[in-house]
Amino acid sequence: MSVLASAPVLAVGGLKWLDPNYIIPALGPFVIIGLCLIIFAECGLLVGFFLPGDSLLFTAGMFVATGAIDTPLWLLCTLLVVCALAGNVSGYWIGRAAGPAIFDRPDSRLFKREYVDKTHEFFEKYGNRAIVMARFVPIVRTFITVMAGVGKMEPKRYLTYSFIGGVAWAAGVTLLGYWLGSFAFVRDHIELILVGVVLLSVLPIVVEFLKARRERRENEVPELG
Repeated sequence: MSVLASAPVLAVGGLKWLDPNYIIPALGPFVIIGLCLIIFAECGLLVGFFLPGDSLLFTAGMFVATGAIDTPLWLLCTLLVVCALAGNVSGYWIGRAAGPAIFDRPDSRLFKREYVDKTHEFFEKYGNRAIVMARFVPIVRTFITVMAGVGKMEPKRYLTYSFIGGVAWAAGVTLLGYWLGSFAFVRDHIELILVGVVLLSVLPIVVEFLKARRERRENEVPELG
């Protein structure tokens, strides 16, 4: 893991501990355990909604490609998928057991009621598909697992869609980083690439926002005289 020590560190908004290029080298020989715990927390524990899941997976894949992480790619992807699914299962049962009381709390510096409201709207609009789609939407992917439990979504159906989403997200984004990490341009412009990953992860929200706004305009009845 000595290669990790030389990896560049990019401070994200002054919080370098949220930067994958800082997190992964800092984990040292415990990098795989650390990655698994972070993915688990972001996918199932409410306190993990601020963690950089997308960029962390992408960077991990890139580090495997460059040899900075010597774990086989197939093993890393498998472990990350398992942890993502385990996080979803935990979040689901937390929501199912504790119910709506989980969300009856005032706003704080990290927790905002609007996070819950937006997640609820997302879930109500897309149903089963929301479990898969939410994987690629920061914050929403954390809260929607608990929301599914609060709504008592049928466990077998929930696990099926969680598995599909877990493979697509945890393995897919890691593989993307692995493939792109072999290009010198990506290695030399990792900051730009990570920004791109974040923008892509929020793209579904932008698309749905524009679609909803267009539908509202089409449904508006013009006032007469």
